[in-house]
Amino acid sequence: MTVANAALTETYGRHLASRGLAPATVRNYIADLAPFAEYLAGQDIALGERAEELRAFVERAGPERVPLEYRNLVRDYVAWLLERRELASGRRAGSRGHARGSVLRLLAALRALLRYLIEAGHLPRAPLWEPRSTLMRRFTPRPPARLPDVLSAGEAARLVEAPQALSTPAGLRDAALLELLYGSGLRVSEAAGLDLDAISLSRRTVRAFGKGSKTRVVPLGGASVRALRGYVREGRPAFAAASSGPALFLNRRGGRLTTRSIQAIVRRHAAAAGLRDDVHTHTLRHSFATHLLDGGADLRVVQELLGHSTPAATQVYTHVSQAEARRVYLASHPLARGKPRVQRR
Repeated sequence: MTVANAALTETYGRHLASRGLAPATVRNYIADLAPFAEYLAGQDIALGERAEELRAFVERAGPERVPLEYRNLVRDYVAWLLERRELASGRRAGSRGHARGSVLRLLAALRALLRYLIEAGHLPRAPLWEPRSTLMRRFTPRPPARLPDVLSAGEAARLVEAPQALSTPAGLRDAALLELLYGSGLRVSEAAGLDLDAISLSRRTVRAFGKGSKTRVVPLGGASVRALRGYVREGRPAFAAASSGPALFLNRRGGRLTTRSIQAIVRRHAAAAGLRDDVHTHTLRHSFATHLLDGGADLRVVQELLGHSTPAATQVYTHVSQAEARRVYLASHPLARGKPRVQRR
């Protein structure tokens, strides 16, 4: 299902791209607006290019009632997402309602769209949509307290070593890819977008093009350098015979590996290493950050390596480290669960 008509999708997509958002981020914003278009359709409101019907809806009781109409609209949309929308995809196929974390993401996409339509003069203004407004918090469900899923150091080692037994071009490629994801903490989109010249084996660095079109340089560990050197010298030429493109990681047809293909590679080798079935590319990024903090790395250094714009996004990994420290303490220290029994002779 599209956001609305093709004209709105195209013009809004260009607006997002003009703000420096990556193409994948633009696609995600557009996709996250599909539920809102579906909700409006249930109210017999079409989300046209200029939002004429939506404007008529929020102004139906007069200009002074517009703020209240907006609030009622958002409140009912959140209730619909949580309780009434039928989901026909994902692991819980046919289930009813979105998870609260998904609702937060969908509301962020909605706010961005309505601010765009207001600035374009298609919708009336209201305090709810002002950039510094906190009114949206009243309608936003509190997200569950979830910590990032991480692997232990031993599990991460088993995963990155899984393809090393394969001396094929694909095995060399997968070994280099996994070493890079875990050893440098790249996002899957960043790994997929790497060109050959982004890697410097002599300087032991990788230049990643991240969110918000920001570029950062991340160190390469010794294991990553060895795996990448083996792939570039012996593995990649076998794939590059079918293409002369600049991509670092190639598929069998010589094209650039997609993010979906990389995710499938991680799942396949996680299964081969005997790990749980929910290991994905971001698990390696979470593990990279957590293991750095466990090893004594400064939080701001980890923030820089991850490409986070603020320390708040990185702060969650300190909680993971503290949770792991508590788990080890409770499992290992004799006084952790109370005084030990004194054996009488």
